[in-house]
Order: sequence, then C-alpha cells, then structure tokens
Amino acid sequence: MAVLRIERDGELATVVLNRPEALNALSNELCDAIVHAFRELAEDDGVRAVILTGEGRAFSAGVDLKELANPDRRPAEFAPDDMIGAVRDFPGPVIAAVNGFAITGGFELALGCDLIIASSEARFADTHARVGILPGWGLSQKLARLIGMGRAKELSFTGNYLEAEQAETWGLVNRVTAPDELLPACRALAKDMLSCEPDALRSYKRMIDEGFAMNYGDALSYESRVSRASMREIRTEDVAGRRDSIQRRGRDQTGG
Repeated sequence: MAVLRIERDGELATVVLNRPEALNALSNELCDAIVHAFRELAEDDGVRAVILTGEGRAFSAGVDLKELANPDRRPAEFAPDDMIGAVRDFPGPVIAAVNGFAITGGFELALGCDLIIASSEARFADTHARVGILPGWGLSQKLARLIGMGRAKELSFTGNYLEAEQAETWGLVNRVTAPDELLPACRALAKDMLSCEPDALRSYKRMIDEGFAMNYGDALSYESRVSRASMREIRTEDVAGRRDSIQRRGRDQTGG
C-alpha cells in the first residue's frame, strides 16, 4: 500500500498521508514521498493549491520512533529539512487539514503549511523534550511567533496535549470544524483563494513568507520595494476589469 496518495480536483490537490496503522508516523519512506509529491505539484502549472491531511485518526504522530531506534535503518534520501522545505516552497496556498493527532514532527509538518484548519478531534503536542531530541523543522521558532513565547514554552516544556478549541483560541489554527466537515471546509476555503488573480496570489505568499524571516523595519522596506516593482507591471485596464467582480463579491458577502 502506498504511504501517500494525491487526489486532484481541478487546480486543487489533496495530499493524504497514508500510514493509518502507524498513525501516519513519518518514516523515511513517507518523508521521501512528501518531498517528491510537493516538488512534483510545484512543477505542475495546473495545480495552484494543496490540502495536506492524514488518513485515519491522526494527521501524523511524528517521526517514526521505531525506525529511529533501529541501528540498521537506512539514511533518509533527503536532508531532514527538505520535507518541510518542499511543503513551504509550493508556490500556492497549502492548507493543513488536521484531522486528529499532530504530535512533534507531525506538529511541525502542520506548522510548515500556510494555515491550519482543525477537526474538533485534533490534538497537538510537542514531545521533543520528553523523547530527548530537539526540533529541527521550525517548531521552536514558528510556534512562539504564532501563539506567544509563554504559551509555546508551556507546550514544549511539558509535552502536554493542546485540544483543537484551545488551539483556535490561542491563534494556532484558523478555525475548528466537525470531523465530517473538515475536508469540505478546506476545499471551500482553497477554492475561495483560487478565485484570486493567480500571479498576485503567488507573489503575496512569497512576500509574507520572506518578510516573516526579517525584522519589522527590513520587512516594511522589502514590501515597499516589491510593491513598487509590481505596480510598474500592472495595466490599469486589468484593474478596471477586476473592479466589477470585486464589487459584486462585496455586495454578495455584505448583503448590500
């Protein structure tokens, strides 16, 4: 059985981690498959958004500890950060549909996506300190930036579980849905994003991600440079042509 599958719906692809019997633990084989899948999708001009989820009752239980403890295990084909890098490098929106447990490496994988939508059955935990290893896929840096230093330290220094509703309150996840509404909600959100102008959507994602790694002053200067360069390429007739659809959308959403 394949450890990962890709389902396509027009410009939207859903990547499903498919080791339910192991709670989608991140074996070498599964990590390699994630890298291959996201690199392949990034090269496919027909795919502009991705949903990442897990089969069964877990998003991912993290690195496969049985494999990690095996002295004869083969080295991963890719460096450890390549998996998260492949997810981050996809040029369009990547939505983590967290259907169940997202633990340690699985938590980091969800954080590598652009945003998280969680089932009410989702549970998050960082057990690095309890296992005796340190994170290397971004959790120690991104989590504190999302929910604050104190909350991040509480999670990471205890290894305790964070329920979906509390994760939403803390700003870790965008919203919480009923389990059977998770994927439909993610598909609807992805297709809403795909109704934006394609080049602008890709550029906006890149602007946010690159600015996130800078200090505030440098990020503002970066935004200004990129915006000015973009404005030089925009044709006024294109903007005028989009104005009517934007106004109609506004009226539909506000009832005006």
